[in-house]
Amino acid sequence: MNDKSKAVLLMAATALIWSSGGLAIKLVDWNPMAITGVRSVLAALTLAVLFRGRLKFGFSLVQLGAAVGYAGLLITNVVATKLTTSANAILLAYTAPVYVALLAPWFLKEKTSRSDWIFIAVTVGGMVLFFLDKLSPSGLWGNIIAVGTGVSYAVFTLCMRAQKSTSPVESVIMGHVLTALCGLPFMFSTMPSAESWMGLIYLGIFQQGISLALYAWAIKRLGALEAILIMTLEPIFNPILVAVGYGEIPGKWAIVGGLVVIGSVTVRGVLPFMKKTKNYPGS
Repeated sequence: MNDKSKAVLLMAATALIWSSGGLAIKLVDWNPMAITGVRSVLAALTLAVLFRGRLKFGFSLVQLGAAVGYAGLLITNVVATKLTTSANAILLAYTAPVYVALLAPWFLKEKTSRSDWIFIAVTVGGMVLFFLDKLSPSGLWGNIIAVGTGVSYAVFTLCMRAQKSTSPVESVIMGHVLTALCGLPFMFSTMPSAESWMGLIYLGIFQQGISLALYAWAIKRLGALEAILIMTLEPIFNPILVAVGYGEIPGKWAIVGGLVVIGSVTVRGVLPFMKKTKNYPGS
């Protein structure tokens, strides 16, 4: 198996691990800013151990940009997940492919093809279906904050991809440090229960720390748009896990939208291999 194939599989594995975050956040009974702060402390320590001796903090603009984008992603996602449904929070975050498609030609000099635009349109169309279900007025601020997650996610992906010739993990650690500093003032008003501490440990070490080590390796071997389209597996499995483990059931349009997105991602992944097979000599 070549590095490109491994990168696709590891990026998909990362998406599945990240998808468990919605359920874990719902089950942790604590202030959302405190949750994201403690999670980031644990994640930063985990990554520092995994990459010890290999970290080089150059503080370049793209490294700092990725850190700020990631901190924004972490904070807005946790707050939005607490204020609105997990499905709404994660799916609004996945408006990011639109921003990536618009900015990648200018920022990374990576061309957005006509077929990519078609798949983006289908993917976004599938996500829109989630919002045909009745939305709770109390979740309005959560939905607005989740839009910020999408913008932050796009900035993070573009700046991470811009570091493809170097190690991008430093940006992730810096993002976690920024997030921990933002969450610090909220950590001491109350203390979480023992069960919540278990959830926090999982969120920090596994859902963020180990999964991000996989992401850092894979993103260097994939295009920015390709990476973010693979990661659309996350918003599909996130609501399913929350429904099973927390009882928060998506509406019928959300289910239809999920099928559309899964189909789009699958076709987007299979077509390049089909073209290679068709053009292979002797096929």
